[in-house]
Amino acid sequence: MNYRKKPAAPGATPAATSDTGRKRSTINDIARMANVSKKTVSRVINDSPFVKEETRLKINTIIRELGFAPDPQARGLAFRRSFLIGMIYDNPTAQYVVNMQQGILDAMRGTSFELVIRPCDRSLATFLPDMRHFIERQKLFGVVLTPSVSEDDRFVRLLQEIDCPYVRIASVPLDTPATMVVTHDFSGAADAARHLADLGHELIAHISGPASFRSSHERRRGFTEGLAERGLKLRRTYDREAGYTFDSGMAAAQELLSLNPRPTAIFAGNDEMAAGVYKAARNLGLAIPGDLSVVGFDDSPVASRMWPLLTSVRLPIRDMGRMAAEKLFHKRTERRARNDDVTEVIPTLVIRESSARPPVA
Repeated sequence: MNYRKKPAAPGATPAATSDTGRKRSTINDIARMANVSKKTVSRVINDSPFVKEETRLKINTIIRELGFAPDPQARGLAFRRSFLIGMIYDNPTAQYVVNMQQGILDAMRGTSFELVIRPCDRSLATFLPDMRHFIERQKLFGVVLTPSVSEDDRFVRLLQEIDCPYVRIASVPLDTPATMVVTHDFSGAADAARHLADLGHELIAHISGPASFRSSHERRRGFTEGLAERGLKLRRTYDREAGYTFDSGMAAAQELLSLNPRPTAIFAGNDEMAAGVYKAARNLGLAIPGDLSVVGFDDSPVASRMWPLLTSVRLPIRDMGRMAAEKLFHKRTERRARNDDVTEVIPTLVIRESSARPPVA
């Protein structure tokens, strides 16, 4: 007997099939086989952390057995956003940016998210419209804001206006706990001051980062208060502002080391500037730490690659990126109310060979 395939009704849409001609599985099929709701299947597909592990394993097993592959475009439409996280920065220190992005990528491992890196310049008149265009064009899931762009309340108001989730990394609390990773730069700088004072230094200089960074003010404030605890004062002539870069640190150190009396110790607001201090000292034939003690901030990889090894305040930048991204993932879940704990890191002083007792007069 001959059979003929019944023709499809006019206007009917043919069922989606795989390359082998077999009908493709759907979320409905998976939900039925796992005896769960479509919403639960969707949560597993989208890497939500709020599914029981037993349920997650069962659904993932069925997905593998069926060879189910979710449509990325459909997923994006379902969430009305892409699976992209934006990291927005205006920090001139390349190592800081690299460490931060590595931390965010650590948090993304095993998820469907991807990272988009976006530098910015807050001094431009087009800063806010440019950022709005970038976020809306990419349909970002959310953004991680690093200092000092994290300190810009105009930008935060824009993010709230366009309903873009964000997490701010900053040296002091600037927002609700759910949107903050607080780094307490003040306490680390105070430790640096106490360390130099306890070594016996009295002629201590400071090179700060740019005034547009809240971290610069917090580090200077912590440093001056740490000195005050030891009965010392940061003299105005020994205080210089630089740009968190090697060249600006070297230029500031050249000025400080030309003073009479010359400082016996310099606290630089980050390791890049501390490296510039090394260069300026060696140009003048000064030995570190024999003639000049140097302390940096961040404890970036460069600190343990210079000679002598740099004493520095350790700020776990990679961990900060990971913490910020994890908070961002949780902000778009139904358990947002549980994300109100303060997320903070405490800087620690790592003492190495670049700091010692001052030279004997």
